[in-house]
Amino acid sequence: MTQQTAEERPGIAAAIVVHEDRVLMVRRRVSEGRLSWQFPAGEIEPGESPEEAAVRETKEETGLCVAAVKLLGERVHPKTGRLTSYTACEAVSGSAEVVDAEELDALAWVALAEIPQYVPYGLYEPVQAYLDASLAG
Repeated sequence: MTQQTAEERPGIAAAIVVHEDRVLMVRRRVSEGRLSWQFPAGEIEPGESPEEAAVRETKEETGLCVAAVKLLGERVHPKTGRLTSYTACEAVSGSAEVVDAEELDALAWVALAEIPQYVPYGLYEPVQAYLDASLAG
């Protein structure tokens, strides 16, 4: 058996959930490189679109039901080397809490000005542009 290369590994889908002028961020129990705080995210399953995966992962990790609004873009993540897609989502029902305690140890609703405290190396430009437009109060 050969080891999988980055291209053969499933892509990662991240959900950019904006609600009441804040964005949902989660802290992983095990950091991925320098990533500890990030958006709800996980591997895209076979036959699943990035948008569907973002909705599913948000529900699995936080219990929050969201709806995909639009795909903001995708890139090979500079910290993990994984193909990552980013989907803007809106909260539909429920409230966010740490549901998957094996993966997460905390979550936070973060205001635009607070994002650099959680992600000091900056966000993917299309995500930052979306948040700038969505969270500008």
